[in-house]
Amino acid sequence: MFFAWAFGLAVSSLNAQTVVSSPNGELKVEMNDKDGKATYRVLLGQDVVLEESPLGLVTSAANLSEGLKIGKVSDAKTVKESYELRNAKKQHISVEATEQTVNLTDKNGRDVLAVEWHVDNQNVAFRYIVKEHARRLSVLVTKEETGYRLPEGSTSFNCPQMGSQSGFARTAPSYESSYEWDAPLGKNGWGEGYVFPALFKVGTKAWVMLNETGLGANYCASHLQNAGGNLYQIAFPNPKEFGGVGTSEPGIALPAELPWRTITVGRTMKAMAETTIQWDVVKEQYPASQNYQYGRATWSWIIRMDASCNYDEQKEYIDFAARLGYEYVLIDALWDTNIGYEGIERLAQYARTKNVGLFLWYNSNGYWNDAPQGPKGKMHRLIDRQKEMAWLQKTGIKGMKIDFIGSDKQQTMQMYEDILYDANQYGLMVIFHGCTLPRGWERMYPNFVGAEAVRASENFSFGQDENDREAQSATIHPVLRNAVGNMDFGGSTLNKHYSKDNQRGRTRRTSDVFALATAVLFQTPVQNFALAPNNFEDAPAWAMDFMKSVPVTWEDVRYIDGYPGKYLVMARKSQAGKWYVAAINAQKEPLKLKLDLSFLCKDGMMQVYSDKVISTDDKGWNTFEGGVKEMKVKKNLTVVVPKDGAAVIVK
Repeated sequence: MFFAWAFGLAVSSLNAQTVVSSPNGELKVEMNDKDGKATYRVLLGQDVVLEESPLGLVTSAANLSEGLKIGKVSDAKTVKESYELRNAKKQHISVEATEQTVNLTDKNGRDVLAVEWHVDNQNVAFRYIVKEHARRLSVLVTKEETGYRLPEGSTSFNCPQMGSQSGFARTAPSYESSYEWDAPLGKNGWGEGYVFPALFKVGTKAWVMLNETGLGANYCASHLQNAGGNLYQIAFPNPKEFGGVGTSEPGIALPAELPWRTITVGRTMKAMAETTIQWDVVKEQYPASQNYQYGRATWSWIIRMDASCNYDEQKEYIDFAARLGYEYVLIDALWDTNIGYEGIERLAQYARTKNVGLFLWYNSNGYWNDAPQGPKGKMHRLIDRQKEMAWLQKTGIKGMKIDFIGSDKQQTMQMYEDILYDANQYGLMVIFHGCTLPRGWERMYPNFVGAEAVRASENFSFGQDENDREAQSATIHPVLRNAVGNMDFGGSTLNKHYSKDNQRGRTRRTSDVFALATAVLFQTPVQNFALAPNNFEDAPAWAMDFMKSVPVTWEDVRYIDGYPGKYLVMARKSQAGKWYVAAINAQKEPLKLKLDLSFLCKDGMMQVYSDKVISTDDKGWNTFEGGVKEMKVKKNLTVVVPKDGAAVIVK
């Protein structure tokens, strides 16, 4: 059931209340101190989208969640800011929000905690400012009471937290589990809760996305645990993570500003797909050492796996990238033994003659899991790391993919930050895999490219069931995982099978146009596309021509329509001013869409890529015939998208 509350309920004289409103007045936060406990609720118009939810935390010195009263409240101020992000889903970002700080006092009237609010027209963000208390200048945060109470009847689209020290070679948790779809409230994933971001459908009136941002070495990464019924609360990492090394309780020096908790709210998922709140409230931690160049990449591992990590095949992929006009090749695991450092130097020199740069894979592991792939033991210690990075810089390597991190402890967050900072000193870009969710890192760390933190393309090689539900999964990533941070998915294959000869292995169920659509829908500024040299012979020429020219950096993003697990329509505007509209369908029946294309330039021609089903087997899997045609730009265009198919419009 969805409850609508009239705003401005009477407040008991015994309780203090503060209201923070968005600039347009539609989004409101009410904060109270009922019975000595700080709480808040969030309203969109007259509708309650988060019911009364707890605030506060407990430290090793004091309980800052009880005996609290609202004290001094700062004047509300409207902040306006504009900034640029070349490496994210939107380049030119403008911010207008209301900011207000609410101080909380303990039973002795001392200021011990403050809540800083930032409310724009579609987002609520808040963070704690922890004051000196109990004569301490440093404490552990042992628990956060921070919670989110959803209205009864809400459903969730969340990704379960993986078990600590589980998965391949004890490398989990790594944010690589599958989503639950339209699940009832009250569940707790696989027993350890859900990772950020988390999406909830609140009746028929609204959508709510929960996340956190502004996190580096200052805290641990958090996740959600169900605390009973419709209440979800902040949970810290399992003590077993990172091989049991390091505390799961973050340490802070007082006074301290903790990471931001964000709540994105909208009548449709447009608010989620287009939000920039994860960057709006953070600041750059250091300047870029150079003007990092982004681009498209090929990588052999996704199709040819470990055996392809040899000198000859990597040279073949460098030639392939050059023929495509791509900027990079990613050389994946085992290069240290199969190619060697001297061989990499020769490949890098050869790649330069083709105007192609190289990224190299690294195993992050030092002492916390059993992942055997090399090179390992090069990234976790400062001395070893800087020696390796000096060699990378000398060799002309452009970036690194660092894998198998698998922990959210503060100690791990310190390692992420240290790697990024050191890499910037050597002019290196960084991609993380087997990792945590980026939390504002695109703006905080200018050499950060992207992170996996999703059940990504490697699973198409590992299991047929992943291919069978590819379309379903693709409908949620751009409005949830990829909505809050760059996502290194590594997809858009045009092979029919995940194998070198394209004749065996797991079978791709989606169409070639679908592969083009995900090249648009999935965003990160260095895209490792799963193309293969054989695609020049066995993939349609129109598809290869599209993949040659598809951009990976974008000026703008626009959500058009969709429902997680069913279908999705979104558009991205390239930095050259060209719009790419992509629609995908995961439903059994064909999807007929009437698209409003009034935002496109009205003159000239547009390219329309579409699918036709030419046969369906006895299990319901389609065989497609795709193609492209040019037509005059129309304000409205009707397209029919079959199951596992797509439509793409370029103008």
